[in-house]
Amino acid sequence: MASTYSNLGIELIGSGEQTGTWGTTTNTNLGTLIDQAIGGYTTTACTGGTDTITIPNGATGVARNMFLELTGTGGGTLVVPTNKKLYFIYNNTSGAITVKVTGLTGVSVPAAAKMVLVCNGTDVVVAQNYLSSLTLGAALPVASGGTGSTSLTANSILIGNGTSALLGLAPGTSGNVAISNGTTWTSATVTSFAGTVTATSGSTISDGTTAFAIGYLAIPQNAQSSNYTLVLIDGGKHIYSTNSGAQSITIPTNASVAFPIGTAFTIVNNGTTSITIVTTSLTVYQAGTTNTGNRTVATKGVATCLKVATDTWFVSGAGVS
Repeated sequence: MASTYSNLGIELIGSGEQTGTWGTTTNTNLGTLIDQAIGGYTTTACTGGTDTITIPNGATGVARNMFLELTGTGGGTLVVPTNKKLYFIYNNTSGAITVKVTGLTGVSVPAAAKMVLVCNGTDVVVAQNYLSSLTLGAALPVASGGTGSTSLTANSILIGNGTSALLGLAPGTSGNVAISNGTTWTSATVTSFAGTVTATSGSTISDGTTAFAIGYLAIPQNAQSSNYTLVLIDGGKHIYSTNSGAQSITIPTNASVAFPIGTAFTIVNNGTTSITIVTTSLTVYQAGTTNTGNRTVATKGVATCLKVATDTWFVSGAGVS
């Protein structure tokens, strides 16, 4: 029976073959080929194009070596055979080299990098993708996704310094926030603010005791020229009417719309008929009097409504009766 060959090109002598010479074959297998496969370290030049290495049957071959140091210009492709085996790759060139099987994708090994790869019989892939734990001898640099630091101060937030490591910003005094001056960050108390803040409908601010609805520096307009019932987001706005016929504006009860105490809105009548402020189930005083009930806003009149208790309002203004 003639010899056959293993995955790594080791000659398997057929029964009764190589009488008187099998020792030479065995010595080559054990002393050269297996030695290459287990602990072989060799260099191979990479030209910057496509370079191919092989595992020849029964003879030495670069690709059989366990550890390959790539030299030369780099920046190209190293093609290996489909034999299943590990490769320890040291790319000792100035450019990335892709280690692959012909026609496939392979793995790019950066310049100066050392990687453990494996040919799985189809292509070259990274040999491992999980570590149960990892201890480094030095801090992982920012360029590799680390902090560049060996320790962190408790409760500090991390900020970049534009160089080699992240810096810790201590919380400072209770209630402080991180404030930027356009260049750096500091921990400071907020005493003033210039800019635009967008708050959701119904947001409040507090004096430490009572929450107040966030208002406006201007008085936004809600144009309504037909019958209308006030809604929560109307607080702080003016309802502007150019009606041409009878119109009512209803203040809902607290059970229907829970306007916070202190809510105010203004009705501006620039229409041709009066507006009735409907106050069913509410106590609504005409300011300066004891009059309660529905109020009327005459043409060109302006009425301000202010909520002072759960279902109690005051209405004041010119042209209000």
